[in-house]
Amino acid sequence: MGKNITLKASDGHELGAYRADPAGKPKGAVVVIQEVFGVNHWVRAVADSYAAQGYLAIAPAIFDRVQKDFITDDYSPEARPAVRAIAGQTKPDLVLLDVAAAIEVAKEAGKVGITGFCFGGAVCWRAANKGMGLSAVSGYYGGGIEGYIDLKPQVPTIMHYGEKDQAIPLDKVEELRKKYPEVAVYIYPADHGFHCDERGSFDAASSKLAMERTLAFFAKHIG
Repeated sequence: MGKNITLKASDGHELGAYRADPAGKPKGAVVVIQEVFGVNHWVRAVADSYAAQGYLAIAPAIFDRVQKDFITDDYSPEARPAVRAIAGQTKPDLVLLDVAAAIEVAKEAGKVGITGFCFGGAVCWRAANKGMGLSAVSGYYGGGIEGYIDLKPQVPTIMHYGEKDQAIPLDKVEELRKKYPEVAVYIYPADHGFHCDERGSFDAASSKLAMERTLAFFAKHIG
């Protein structure tokens, strides 16, 4: 269903991306932002799932500025230090340039939404703060919440967090919820990474509910 493409950011940087097209005319587009594991098998599957729902889906390789074509399907604790080291070398402003490049291509399908997970969930919130021509944002368990809690979303936004997530303090999630009552902040009885069915922390019920909410939200704001 999908194919690899190349995007070009406004500063001239070229990055890879995965593109999944729907069978018929798209009803809009969704940009999918990776976890720290790159545009791996699961991220491509997420893009494919949005294409199956009728959206053009673009998943940009955000880590290309640090390590070209980095991908791993290894979710073990032993793999975490290496992927976090790569994530730590990214620069938020440059990440948003790469997100903008994906949005620019996605616009050919009409209105654009964005979703992302872990590292990508935080990117989603930053994108919501900038607006970036987006019509809807659905971010999942964005890490480093302290770094974006003061960035007010400029577009319709919902967020998903797990109450068992040791990496994201629940008090900060509640602070986010109170600070932005217009944003639906959902908390699930699950751990970090609960939406990824290739991780040990996958929670089928929470994942299903979060996806239903996201699809309904995108249907309302994108098409």
